[in-house]
Amino acid sequence: MTSPYVRPDQIALAELERLLGHLTDELSAWRRRCQKAETALQALKEPGGMVPGDDVARTRRRMLDLERENLDLRVRVDRAREMVQRLQQRLDFLEDAQPLEAGR
Repeated sequence: MTSPYVRPDQIALAELERLLGHLTDELSAWRRRCQKAETALQALKEPGGMVPGDDVARTRRRMLDLERENLDLRVRVDRAREMVQRLQQRLDFLEDAQPLEAGR
């Protein structure tokens, strides 16, 4: 003969067992994702390593190269501007000195 008494902790234990099953599945999925990410990171760290879909990294490198080139060109333009200003000052000096020599 069975007892009609149901232990109150049985329901809670069944719920806990169900939740632990879901948690285990979720942790397994996260572990797989982490392993995949670590594999991709290792491939990037290797010399010449490329991971499929590296368009973003290539674009960033190109952007950095262009910014570096832009900075170099600005420096060159600034130097050229200074040289032109010095030449203009020399020309102004020569033009100012020319009437004095003509008047002698």
